[in-house]
Amino acid sequence: MHNIEMTEVSEDFARCWNAAGLRIQNQAQGPLQSWLRAHLNPPFLEHLSFRLGNQLFYIQVEDVDGVLETPGSLEGLLAIADGCAGHACLMPMKRIGLDWEPTESGWGLIDARTRMPVSPPALITDQNLVMTDWELQDLAVQVVRDQTAKEGHKLMSWNGDPGVNPSLWFVGPSGGPEWVIVRAVRYPLTQATEPANTAELKSHFDKMGFPGHFASVAIASADDPFDPDAERNGNFIPLYRGCAMHIRYEGLRSLKAK
Repeated sequence: MHNIEMTEVSEDFARCWNAAGLRIQNQAQGPLQSWLRAHLNPPFLEHLSFRLGNQLFYIQVEDVDGVLETPGSLEGLLAIADGCAGHACLMPMKRIGLDWEPTESGWGLIDARTRMPVSPPALITDQNLVMTDWELQDLAVQVVRDQTAKEGHKLMSWNGDPGVNPSLWFVGPSGGPEWVIVRAVRYPLTQATEPANTAELKSHFDKMGFPGHFASVAIASADDPFDPDAERNGNFIPLYRGCAMHIRYEGLRSLKAK
């Protein structure tokens, strides 16, 4: 397993990160509507990520002079990119006074393995790509995260790695931390089940006084015929990356003692 870092970033890294994001935004020739990660909340596997067409791009910035302290690791970047069937990229940056600039032309990206230039538009195809389990989990966490924030709770951290629990932390009504296990299912399934280690997690966090919750997120293609016998006869549409979807989320379920 890769390490999950929870370190807060420096102001210098934030400036470098912002300059990297602006380069991507400018290359997209307008506001990029498909950012997957465009925030500085830990933990960090990638620093920035976005979807363009049917392709996903996961990026870590790096200081060519080796001075800037950056969160995350190459191992983590490769883990999320491979888990989501995306492209692991680096964006080499150089400090110019107090500012930062990408050293590469165009999108400023290089392949994290080969260090060859990457042009995102050149990698787009017209192929329908089925979402990976990691993509689905990440989408489900976004749904729960956004609803939790709308309900007035302060978010502490979240991650879309299906192998990491809890998925999300927030400040509860009492002012203390509360945690959430998020699980996603594809239609025709309509209800996710708790992972095998739920009781272990609950026992651990109960000792600290941190309440836990479970969140089930069911996702279906917007074009699905919703055949009542879909689970038996397979008459349903796969979840294709970038296509419209119906999402069923009914809120947090408390993991109180039974």
